[in-house]
Amino acid sequence: MHGKTERDRKIWFSMWFLASIATFGTAFFPMFYRLIGNRNNHFRRQAELEKQIATFLRKQGKEPPTSYSFTEMNKKAWTAAVILIIPVFAITYLLSRDLLTHERHQDRFLASVFPERIFMPQTIPIEKYALITIVTLGLGIVYWLYKIINMYNSHFEAHQEVEKQIVKLMEENEIGESM
Repeated sequence: MHGKTERDRKIWFSMWFLASIATFGTAFFPMFYRLIGNRNNHFRRQAELEKQIATFLRKQGKEPPTSYSFTEMNKKAWTAAVILIIPVFAITYLLSRDLLTHERHQDRFLASVFPERIFMPQTIPIEKYALITIVTLGLGIVYWLYKIINMYNSHFEAHQEVEKQIVKLMEENEIGESM
């Protein structure tokens, strides 16, 4: 855990959206593939981070809170399903819901381990985005995707800072114990 932490990769919606227009929608496939892949990688890293924190807590004689478990989305299958159009709505909903669930768990976990936490979950108004999408006869999905990508990017930035603080706190505690 010590040292430099791996960074999550951001996605730039404007680049993918313009590429999709220029390629008549073809660029949506790699965008969804990368978005789902980034989600899976980030959630996997979070689970690993929580395992490391749990090990750290056990060394200190403390019982760790319940770790995060997630279901990995099959990025190839979901990306291929985009051709049917309807799965785009399902993917968009699932990505929103998963991030919301992930952030709530992360906040509870970190609050129980580090009371001086620095991370607060975002609010993701899934119902609002779904309503906009329905009212606009599906065109609102573009706005919803834009918001999801920005929320994931914001979460990745905040998580990077959280990881740095966790590493710092764990190193300080190890140094304090060795003295």
